[in-house]
Amino acid sequence: MGLNDTDKHLTRAYALSQHADATVFTGLFYRDQIAAYYQTNGLPEPYGETARRKIVPEALERRVLSAFSDSTSLFRKTSCAVSYAHGLPDYNGHYGIRELCDICPLIQLDLCQRAHRVPTAEQIHEVARVLPEAAELKVLEITERAAAVSGLNTEQPRYYLQHALGFQMHDERHPHHARRHGRANIGWNGTRTDE
Repeated sequence: MGLNDTDKHLTRAYALSQHADATVFTGLFYRDQIAAYYQTNGLPEPYGETARRKIVPEALERRVLSAFSDSTSLFRKTSCAVSYAHGLPDYNGHYGIRELCDICPLIQLDLCQRAHRVPTAEQIHEVARVLPEAAELKVLEITERAAAVSGLNTEQPRYYLQHALGFQMHDERHPHHARRHGRANIGWNGTRTDE
């Protein structure tokens, strides 16, 4: 088990969710600095390794979905929940990643679908023009799900492009995999290391 994910925690979280506009289960960024804190303070570590991405093991996802089975406002991504609470389409463009949306309220799904626009490579480059960090940007592929890009040395330019276009931008160095979009491999189908 990780942190705050016992049956008792999930029952309490569900009860509290009844008083919220939206609820998100998003995972733990268990990075080297956090692991060092646990080790320095003699705390039991929630995972045996660290990861670049948030950790949400597959078994935990199933338990959360079960505990919230009759919820009408549960989300896998924070941007989706925030957008829902404000009556807006998701600013991160997660609609293209359809497996994320299978728990979304239909009203939100419709709103995101109406806002979903697949940009052209030219549009991506036009938006990137203001970013010095994007001088080496290459658009490798564009699908209904996302644009795969290279040439960005940090996450921040990718986030900017994603928010400006309302469409997913995936760095080729860090591929996103079906069912665990943007999550660490830890706890998924026997995989161990983060990509």
